[in-house]
Order: sequence, then structure tokens, then C-alpha cells
Amino acid sequence: MIKLLKIEFKKILTYKIFWILTGLYFIFLAAGILLAEFMINNMVDGMNRHLPIPLPHVTIYFLPWVWQNITYFATIRYVLIFPAIIIIILITNEFTFKTIRQNVINGMSRAEFIWSKMLIILLISVAMTILLFLGTAIIGISHTTGLTLALILEKSSFMAGFFISMLTIQVYALFFGFLLRNTGLSIALFTLYSFIVEPVLYFFLKSPLVHENGISTYLPLNAVLRVVEYPSIPVLTKVMGISLQDSLSLSACAIPLAYAAVMIGIVYLALMKKDL
Repeated sequence: MIKLLKIEFKKILTYKIFWILTGLYFIFLAAGILLAEFMINNMVDGMNRHLPIPLPHVTIYFLPWVWQNITYFATIRYVLIFPAIIIIILITNEFTFKTIRQNVINGMSRAEFIWSKMLIILLISVAMTILLFLGTAIIGISHTTGLTLALILEKSSFMAGFFISMLTIQVYALFFGFLLRNTGLSIALFTLYSFIVEPVLYFFLKSPLVHENGISTYLPLNAVLRVVEYPSIPVLTKVMGISLQDSLSLSACAIPLAYAAVMIGIVYLALMKKDL
């Protein structure tokens, strides 16, 4: 395992685009998290112009709700697209520069090659989860009074939801990259599916034109987004009695993981049968 990781790190160090996209990902992630409260309150102000009783401003950085809120904003499709594109580039470059063929000639099996990519995906997911956990803890502690260990850790299980979302979206990207083997085509089709095809299909399946069904729940990308489907806004519970999501759902976590397992299996079979 260490040997495979060393090989992957040598490749990554030479990919400037990897570091550029990683930097952009951190910028968009930080900007989204830090501006989230401001944007929500702008929406509240807009709603208050049409309500007889104005809604109070929302605070999203207080413990314990900060865990769910930051996880939600860190797993919207506009943020998750960055790690997905990074993985697509890492995969397709193997075919573009024939490094996959050279690795196999040097003694690496095809199964080890897939495993090496999964190790990178797993490592990125773990590293990002740890960084987000630490960042969220700092933000929450700095905005909350009367701290106790129980309060700090309450709802921190939402970080597991971030890990699952990060892991599965990268596996989806790996699937596109391995099957298409072309960087531009893979990124274009993945982006097209993520931002146009599936959203249109989702709203069509939810429209009155279609017999009531739950198919939209099982669309691949929507399954990832549903792991942490809503932010936690206590004012909605207090004022309107609305509770959107209190905790992670086992079934919601299982669906994208099942998709990821199927995609890995398809990639494995395709790589074993196709020429390099």
C-alpha cells in the first residue's frame, strides 16, 4: 500500500493543474462557508418584505448546529465539482501519457492500479474531512458561549456525511475518467450531467406531469447531495415548527455508497478486459 501511494505522489507532484484546482477548491469552500450566513440573511430580508410578521435573522455558526450547516455548504454540487474534476484529470492523464501502460509493464497489476487510485481518493477524503472538522470546530467554538465537550461534539457526526459525499463524488469521477479516458470529454460530460442532465431529470420526475414516484431520490448525484440535504436553522423550528434534518440517515448514506461500489466493479471489469 505504501509503495502504491509513493508512486501516486510522484505523479501528483508534477501535475500543476492538480495544485491549481486544489487551491481553487479551498477558496470556493472557504468563501461559501464564510459567506453562507450573509447570503441566507439577504434571502430572509427579501422574504420579510412580503411577510406581515418578519422573520428574525439566521445564525448558522453556533454549536451544535454549525456541524450540519458547514457540512451542507461544503457538499453542494458547485463545491463538489472541484475534487471530482481533480480525480478525472488524475485518471485520464494515465491514458493520455501512457503511464498506466508503463506501470503495468513495470510489474503493477491492473487491480493494483485501481487500488492505487482508490487509495488517493480515500486519502483526499480523509484529509479533507479532518481539515473541515478542525475548521468547523474552531468556527463553532469562537461563536458559542457556555461551552462543554458534549455541546462541542453534538451533531459532529455530520462530518461522516461529508466524508461519504466526498468519497462517492470522487468515485463517480473515477468512473467517468476510466470509461471515457479523455480529459476534456470526461470533464464536459461529467459537468453536463451534474448541472444540467440530472437536475432536469430530477424536476421532470417531480413534476405533476409524471405519476407520483420516488425515483428522483435514487438519481446518482442527488443521492450524494441527500446525505446532508438541508442546513440546520433553529429559527425555522422555533417560529414555524419545521425540522428539516436532525441527523444522518443510514439509507441516505447507503445509496451513494452502493452506487460507488457498482461503479468500482464496472471500472475493474472494464480495465481487465480493455486494452491499455
